[in-house]
Amino acid sequence: MRILHLDAGKEMRGGQWQVLRLIEGLAAEGVASTLLARDATPLFEAARQRGCQVEILRPARVAALARSHDLVHAHDARSHTIAALLGSAPLVVARRVAFPVGSRWKYARARRYIAVSAFVKAVLRQGGVPEEKIAVVYDGVPLLEPAHGAAVLALANAADAQKGAPLAEEAARLAGVPLRWTTDLEGDLRDAALFVYITYSEGLGSASLLAMSAGVPVIASRVGGLPEIIRDGENGLLVDNTAPAIAEVIRKFTDSPDLAARLGLAARQSVQENFTIGRMVRRTMEVYRQVLT
Repeated sequence: MRILHLDAGKEMRGGQWQVLRLIEGLAAEGVASTLLARDATPLFEAARQRGCQVEILRPARVAALARSHDLVHAHDARSHTIAALLGSAPLVVARRVAFPVGSRWKYARARRYIAVSAFVKAVLRQGGVPEEKIAVVYDGVPLLEPAHGAAVLALANAADAQKGAPLAEEAARLAGVPLRWTTDLEGDLRDAALFVYITYSEGLGSASLLAMSAGVPVIASRVGGLPEIIRDGENGLLVDNTAPAIAEVIRKFTDSPDLAARLGLAARQSVQENFTIGRMVRRTMEVYRQVLT
């Protein structure tokens, strides 16, 4: 099996990490992959450093390589458009965002959609994609060493209007707790005691999964696909997007180390059981086989 992966993202966000983990996991299963990504982006450089077959994403190259691969897997909206216009191999599209479907023409071109959550699957169905063309495949994350820190982490994503960095900052101020903003979540989790993930729109929330894998309890917005990974009061806490509500939950964790420890352990177990990279790779391969048979 030969898979042509397309990703036009400029940043190394959750989707790009999933592309990289998928390609490495497929290689371990004997599946060959070629990645086309934007030149000099973090994904392009990371893939090259890890020995992946990677080239610059250009429409002409997509058209040429599609003929020598069994299928094309587009991982974002721009690459979906390019593949729909130029690809000749069967097309699989990863759908990670919770926004409504746009072009009905474009969404009719793929053989299968891989939705990152049941919530995203519902968005696709509302946009006219037949249910039989949609498979839910949850993200997979590495199992990190358990954290033993005191920091309250939040993603440094204030430039993204769909994320709630200002709201998280206001809530932390009300709670009397300093936030540590991170651009290297995996590296900083070792020093964490709590992860605050506030957002207005979310397909799933792979950053929350990464924190959970390190046994770090998560406070997350009650939106999108996040309730599919966080069971409120069991392996994390869900919260409404108001500063007082978020502040109250932050104080609940900081005032109760036993609660934080219990939810952190349950969070790590959830990742071990349901959100490993191996599971994500196997489920994706099942979709590929369905397309090719």
